[in-house]
Amino acid sequence: MNYDVRAFDELTPRQLYAIYHLRVAIFVVEQACAYQEVDATDLTAQHLLGTDAGGQLMAYARLIPETVQTARIGRVIVNPAMRGQGAGRELVQTAIARIQKLWPTTMTINLQAQVYLDAFYRSFGFVAVSPAYLEDGIPHRDMVLKL
Repeated sequence: MNYDVRAFDELTPRQLYAIYHLRVAIFVVEQACAYQEVDATDLTAQHLLGTDAGGQLMAYARLIPETVQTARIGRVIVNPAMRGQGAGRELVQTAIARIQKLWPTTMTINLQAQVYLDAFYRSFGFVAVSPAYLEDGIPHRDMVLKL
């Protein structure tokens, strides 16, 4: 998989369409969760795109600076065609590495994990810092990675 990070204004219309199409397909349709998927954070986030050899979007995450020492990973998704092939693991590893490169003073990475992915994120060193709670009807938990 080829990874590229772009600011919102650097995305081509086709890249933006592919991002929104995949995010809505997973977070709204597949998870049967009606909510405002596109939000203002898109404007300030760095967008991590994982594409196959043909340029198809296969993995995606938002990288969001929060403070000088804190960043957030959000909207982590893998195209259903790539599930079970290690693409999620590669995506999260790449997201962590890109955050460290983009914002070298980052000491902490936050994320809101769906509870069923708790063990997956723990395998990268994330630890839970909240009990489970519902976000748009789906159980989540706040997690933190100390670098």
